[in-house]
Order: sequence, then structure tokens, then C-alpha cells
Amino acid sequence: MADQNGEQEKLWFPLESNPTILNRYISDLGFETDSNEFTDVFSTEPWALDMVPQPVSAVLVLFPMTEKVLCKRKQLHEGSIDSTEDSGVWYIKQRIRNACGTIAVLHGLANTPESIQQASIRQSSWLYSFLQKCPASATPTEKAILLENDTRLEKFHEGATTDSSNQTSRGNKGDKLDMHFASFVHVKGKLYELDGRVEQGPICHGNTTQQDLLKDACNVVKKWMDADPTELRFTILAFAPKLS
Repeated sequence: MADQNGEQEKLWFPLESNPTILNRYISDLGFETDSNEFTDVFSTEPWALDMVPQPVSAVLVLFPMTEKVLCKRKQLHEGSIDSTEDSGVWYIKQRIRNACGTIAVLHGLANTPESIQQASIRQSSWLYSFLQKCPASATPTEKAILLENDTRLEKFHEGATTDSSNQTSRGNKGDKLDMHFASFVHVKGKLYELDGRVEQGPICHGNTTQQDLLKDACNVVKKWMDADPTELRFTILAFAPKLS
């Protein structure tokens, strides 16, 4: 498939929304999981959110791209506050087909509080090097081009899709998929939805705090869910403090 510039679009196998796999994946990239890790969020209800250690640094959502869900999502985007160039959000465009899982992971890790990044990202790692080359001030497309040509990341991603902990078959590269990843992060008091395929770039859903990130992100996702009550294929992961 060609991209909008007429160039051949790269194609990867999709990632599974599986905390065991994603924790191994980010460790391979260079983010130590001694203090923070991905964990399942079993519901958007308060009882489930209370089970997640706080404060959460990022929320990843895998959602079905049904007509009703996409319609509600577009409606919410139109009603959301526009982000500005000086928002401080680290954002990258997705130019590789089926790379939405990796894009979501990078959006989550790159927007975690600086103190967590400094304590957890190994300086000799791929992730440290990539973020040095791609600061928040770089354009989303500049970041995407560097990522697109990064063979090391492609190998890390491929390894995650063949991990023995995968609970589903990764299928064939040409399979038509109707599932997609997005991330929610807190930056400078605002709740941002990040999806490299969204034209507008970062979508600001208003005010939040690090402590309220999970609750406020799930409030947005619940609206997606309510748009198509028969659809059960939503999964939510929180990047949260690791319990000792």
C-alpha cells in the first residue's frame, strides 16, 4: 500500500495488547520495569480503577474501529480543545502500517514524567538514543521518518509479535485489521489523546492531573464504549507503579 506521498508504506505484524509482552518489549527498548510496568485495567468502573497502583503515567487503549465507535471518537475530537505547538507533548506520526502498538508505547513512554524517565531509561539503550535524536521539538513527521528507517526497532517489534506469551496468532501481514491502539497521557495539566493516524495531531480533552489521568482517560474511553454497547473488544492498559 502506498502512503499519501505515493511511496510504498511499510507493513509490520500488529502487537498484542498483553502486559507481559509489552513489559518485555519496553525492557528490550531500554525502559527498565523495576518501578513501573504495564498492567491490565479490567473495567472503566471505579472498583477496577481502584485496583491500579497510582499515579499512572500513561494509558493505552486497544479499540475496535467500528462505524459507531469511530463516529463517536470523531465527534469527541471535534469538541476537544485544540493543542498548541508549545504544549510540550512528545508526538509522532504513524507512517508504518500496523505499527500503532509501537507508536502507542512510544507515546506513553516519551510523555512519562521526567523523573521516571531519568530513573528508568538506560543511557546505552535504543530508546535513550532515539529520544535524544527526536526531542519533543522535532516535528511529528521528522520523528516518523527516523523511526521508519530504524532497523533495530523493527527487529524489537518483530520479536514482540513472536513472543511465546502471545495469546492469539499474529496472522498474515496482509490481513485487514479493525483494531487500533491509542494512548492517553498527562502533560502540563492537560489530558492528551495521542494517535499517530489522527490528522489533527495530539487531541486535548481538557484538564487533568497525574493522579486523575487514569480516571479521566477512562471517562473518554467509556464514551467510545457506550457508542457501541454490543462491542466487547476494548482493552485498557495502564503504565503504573510496580507493586513490590
